[in-house]
Amino acid sequence: MSKLTAGMKRRIKRELSMEKPTIWIGKGGASPEIVKEVNKQLEKNEIVKVKILKSALENVTAKHVASKIADMTEASLVEVRGHTFILYRRRGKVAPKK
Repeated sequence: MSKLTAGMKRRIKRELSMEKPTIWIGKGGASPEIVKEVNKQLEKNEIVKVKILKSALENVTAKHVASKIADMTEASLVEVRGHTFILYRRRGKVAPKK
């Protein structure tokens, strides 16, 4: 996982505060397709904003889903706010196939 300083977290939050999420997680949860898409977007942009629909949160919290995806993609969890979270991974660091 990439270590983020407080300043980096503030910068990322500021940059993405007005942006819309680029990935939506539905009732299928953190499926392999979702993880693959998160990896793809992290490789391209380093940062990804994800929204979790209420139907995906019946038995788990948004923080749990965000942590699980962050672990699977070896990304840093920047922030969880409501049902939305932000992940960061430095370019060039490819997550292992799981």
